[in-house]
Amino acid sequence: MPTKKIKRSYRKTRYILYKETLVDFKEHFWAFLGSFIGIGIIAFSQSLTLPVSDVVYLIGSFGASSVLVYGVIQSPLAQPRNLIGGHLVSALVGVTVQKFVPDIIWLTAPLAVSLSIVLMQITKTLHPPGGATALIAVTGSAHLKSIGYWYVLSPVLVGTVILLLVALIFNNMTTNRQYPAPRHGKKKRVFPYLHHYFNLKK
Repeated sequence: MPTKKIKRSYRKTRYILYKETLVDFKEHFWAFLGSFIGIGIIAFSQSLTLPVSDVVYLIGSFGASSVLVYGVIQSPLAQPRNLIGGHLVSALVGVTVQKFVPDIIWLTAPLAVSLSIVLMQITKTLHPPGGATALIAVTGSAHLKSIGYWYVLSPVLVGTVILLLVALIFNNMTTNRQYPAPRHGKKKRVFPYLHHYFNLKK
């Protein structure tokens, strides 16, 4: 029954969130370092090409992603497919709405967010920060809007790839962290040597 499925999903999500709080200080260190480096690289690269206001908006979107990919790495919403796909789908939606819908904020803003949610659900790439990425496309500066679909490639795709690469490195440096999360009980690491290298003295 639907009710049982909802309860089961709720229990699973609650367990994942609870499990993520059981890591020790070393795990907190890797989460901090990974997110710091990931956002730092994005902030620097975007500051070279975008106005300060747009950098702030985009870092906000990627900052929300960082909470997932560095802090709740077992969540289905934090996996690479969701990270990359969610942002790309939402960026495409946001730019399309900005181009073809009259520039009325009370219309473009909710339309971009709502459509991005539905398309992320359809493509199985649901990633909550994607909603912000779609919203930025219709509320950003004139410069940001003028780049059109290039927004999808840079800064969105470039930013998400940076977050993913940093996550693949720093989320696999210890035995207690594994990213992407294993499927169907499989425990194959992306970089199996990293956690051994950083734990030689144990």
